[in-house]
Amino acid sequence: MDPSVEIGSSHNIIDGSDQTFVQDVIEASKSQLVLVDFWATWCGPCKTLTPNLEVAVSAKAGKVKLVKIDIDKNPSIAGQLGVRSVPTVFAFNNGQPVDAFQGALTKAQIDQFIDKQLAGTDSGQATKDLLKQAEESYAGGDISSAAQIYAQIVNQENDNADAIAGLARCYQANGDTERAKMTLDMVPESKKDNPSVKSVLTAIELAGTPPLKDDFEKLVEKLEENPKDHATRFEIAEALISINRYQDGADQLFAILQSELDWEDGKAKKKLLQLFEAVGQTDPITVSGRRRLSSLVFS
Repeated sequence: MDPSVEIGSSHNIIDGSDQTFVQDVIEASKSQLVLVDFWATWCGPCKTLTPNLEVAVSAKAGKVKLVKIDIDKNPSIAGQLGVRSVPTVFAFNNGQPVDAFQGALTKAQIDQFIDKQLAGTDSGQATKDLLKQAEESYAGGDISSAAQIYAQIVNQENDNADAIAGLARCYQANGDTERAKMTLDMVPESKKDNPSVKSVLTAIELAGTPPLKDDFEKLVEKLEENPKDHATRFEIAEALISINRYQDGADQLFAILQSELDWEDGKAKKKLLQLFEAVGQTDPITVSGRRRLSSLVFS
């Protein structure tokens, strides 16, 4: 598995005018999302917003176009749209204005605004479909196909946190922890809290160093001699989790919890919850595991 991921810059950032508005915005928005940035040379906040808009649009690699319009030189369209202050940004889709905001938003807020608009476009739905296809491939054990799909999305949207996290998870599943970490470095700072990203980070943290075969066999023998040795069982659980045998590791943790729910101040429970975060909230291990855990806690 070695999907190539390239980060391309956007060529969809232009200066617009009243005369070219129909071509630059109305017609262009029929094939891609178009943001119109109304600004002025005397506007302080514009000097902060516009560069951040350019970075965000470039990250979408062609899915978004940015048209910058100086309202002092081009007052007509701004007046028709009711622009009363700058900066004001309109989003156009299929020839119509669909949303807008005023003021200098943060980078994270700009990303959220663009992602919200893209979700309602054909390209946004196409990305959703690809993500679902990749998730299904991964769940079915076809890690290589999943990685290729995730890489395809990242090539198109180099700030898509779900796709970056998915690609990192594929590397992690194949034992390439270093490549997984490098891939996660591509996640924009504003999207570090994405659940998919946090999930993969937890999976990497859980991986640790897989045990040697002889050492693992000694742990198993030791547990067979004393099934109530929770410390040894916990070591076995950690070893299983480190080699992605998540269900087996969860079963060992549940064995501890069934015997002693608060063993070592809830150590087994904490590890189990960490495992749930690593595999994701919709994974069968998490879904069934939370039911099992609830029955133990409230029994």
